[in-house]
Amino acid sequence: MLVPLSYNLRSLFVRKSATLLTVLGVGAVVAIVSGTLALQQGFHHMFTTGGRDDVAVFLRPGATNEGDSQFSRDRGLKLIKSVPEIEIGPNGPLAGMEAYLALLLAPKRGGVTNVPLRGVQPVTFEIRAKEVRISEGRNFTPGHDELVVGARLVDRIENCRIGDVLTLNKTPFKVVGILDHDGQFGGEIWGDLDRLLAAMGRYGPNRVIAQLKPGIELGSPDPAKALFSDEPVEPDEGTVAARLLKDTEVPAKVCTESQYLSSQTVMLSGMLVFIGGGLGFIMGLAAIFTAMNTMLASVAARTREIGILLSIGYRPFPIFLSFLFEALVLGLIGGLVGCVLTLPFNGVSAGAMNFQTFTEMAFAFRVGPMVLLVAIGFSIALGLIGGALPAWRAARLRPTAALRRE
Repeated sequence: MLVPLSYNLRSLFVRKSATLLTVLGVGAVVAIVSGTLALQQGFHHMFTTGGRDDVAVFLRPGATNEGDSQFSRDRGLKLIKSVPEIEIGPNGPLAGMEAYLALLLAPKRGGVTNVPLRGVQPVTFEIRAKEVRISEGRNFTPGHDELVVGARLVDRIENCRIGDVLTLNKTPFKVVGILDHDGQFGGEIWGDLDRLLAAMGRYGPNRVIAQLKPGIELGSPDPAKALFSDEPVEPDEGTVAARLLKDTEVPAKVCTESQYLSSQTVMLSGMLVFIGGGLGFIMGLAAIFTAMNTMLASVAARTREIGILLSIGYRPFPIFLSFLFEALVLGLIGGLVGCVLTLPFNGVSAGAMNFQTFTEMAFAFRVGPMVLLVAIGFSIALGLIGGALPAWRAARLRPTAALRRE
């Protein structure tokens, strides 16, 4: 026979001071852990949103990201013309070269940071016609010293509003428009490929992107696995990726855009998850001891009640479950409080250094269902672990000894 749950709920209300302190302690831990996870989810969502399987990314063999990849302009053009899997548009192959650079700028919070600077060709806007839009002003004119700035940078970085001038290696570039994109491009600065290469003293692009013909499978291995592999991860024989890697004229490593973007989140996402786990462990221990202390005090104060329950026929195991349920409710309420404290951060702008490209990425906290579920599960675990010992002690009391205690 189980102890009525109303007995435990009423006990929590009677001892409301201790209950409130425990709930606030668990809630604070949950808020910090879920806030860190929301930061990781925001970064991952921003970087992978818009990743397409019908867009191929061509890099130099051995490169892990576009920052350490480099093509000469001639090799880039030859690559575009020599790959039959590239879709053909009204003006030729739907493929373009891009340069990825880091521009040292001053954030409005102070100091300096590396902001992603991308040189593109007009075909890039043709490939991304449904993704990238100019929300204010106009697009830059090819061949001119003009820039469009990602919408997430406007309020974070100095001189990023329409009409401002950014100086790149002594060459002034005028900001003429605001670029809006839900993914990583909303935190970048774009300009004409040739003008940026000339201004920054670069001899060629970092990568080539291309829209693939329908039904094309590249057969590329997951680039994220290569980051943690001691041996090179090679594509299967007979695939497009294997053929391009062994090309004698223009060898290239190729993967889909969604594969590439996922691989670029590995290090920072892993670091944020590690930080969240470390904070959760350290602060969770304090929350566990708080819950345990509350439940031990509750058991000590209700010794006679426990003796009465045992003497009228309740077995030790139902007593154990009863107090464990009480601890679970404490943890659950604390988790809900933590979620309420975290929700206001949803959508708040943030920024962090992507250690794979060494540029700052602007994104927003993302308090989604996964973060909330992890937060609730974590809080319940804290309550159960903290309540296990007090519940066990309550179940081991002898009725006669419990009834004699004052």
